Amino acid sequence: MSSLVTPKRIPKFYRGNAACPGCPIPKELDVLLEVLGNKTVLVVPASCTTIIMGDTSGMPSTVPVIHSAFGAPAAIASGIVRALRTRGDKDVIVTVWAGDGSTGDIGFASLSGAAERNEDILYVCYDNEAYMNTGIQRSSLTPKGAWTTTTPEGKREYKKPLPFIIAEHKVPYVATASIAYIYDYEAKVRKAKQIRGFRYLHLLSPCPPGWRFDSKLTIDTAKLAVETGVWPLFEIENGEFRLTSVSKTLLDKKNRKPVAEYLKLQGRFKQLTEEEIKGIQEEIDEMWEEIKKLVKK
Repeated sequence: MSSLVTPKRIPKFYRGNAACPGCPIPKELDVLLEVLGNKTVLVVPASCTTIIMGDTSGMPSTVPVIHSAFGAPAAIASGIVRALRTRGDKDVIVTVWAGDGSTGDIGFASLSGAAERNEDILYVCYDNEAYMNTGIQRSSLTPKGAWTTTTPEGKREYKKPLPFIIAEHKVPYVATASIAYIYDYEAKVRKAKQIRGFRYLHLLSPCPPGWRFDSKLTIDTAKLAVETGVWPLFEIENGEFRLTSVSKTLLDKKNRKPVAEYLKLQGRFKQLTEEEIKGIQEEIDEMWEEIKKLVKK
């Protein structure tokens, strides 16, 4: 007799891995691999994911993983995809899965080169906004005001606007995403899967130990980043900018929550004064005025 119970879905990225409590990376990878399927190759530079992937005693990924040096993932992915296409394999999706340090700093040259050549790869930056695996040092994608072990009084510089920098390479697809809005993230991976050429996804990836919040608040933190306007959800497809998911409602300032709600949830911003928080709020509002200019009426 057939069962009426729906079989439990087997994850594409297995549980019991070495991620920290509350780390979103395993779920982010699970969604990615669920959409991309088994004909996927992951290229992973030195990062938190290097540890999470395990060792010779076992690996949670269900697809092949190639580990690379910090600065080389986009170059290695470019070589892999060209070799596959040369032998006639048109279906394998070569995907870089890299943190913000490799993406925005150490590997930026190879990333820019791959984007400029419009290599047929999918590049996903999971952005936890610092070098978390090596001791929480600041990266160029650490936000202004954030504590790290190398910016104990708060970073003085602005976060590098990397999605917009990649979009300037005239690649076919650039998008931002958040684990708190998983269907938006999934839809963008699905769209990127169908596009040929260089595709770039920038995924905010809250880190409980690095951002100094309770591990049970990962999704709440990611959600607040979007709701306060700190992390706008958008895509740029063939040069056309559009807001997605809840971010479509945030053009109206009254729909955005105060940025203080997001900042005060995290210990990395505890040194900020009320005046500094006010300044960050003003900067967020100014960013949204610029976004308004990009949205087609």
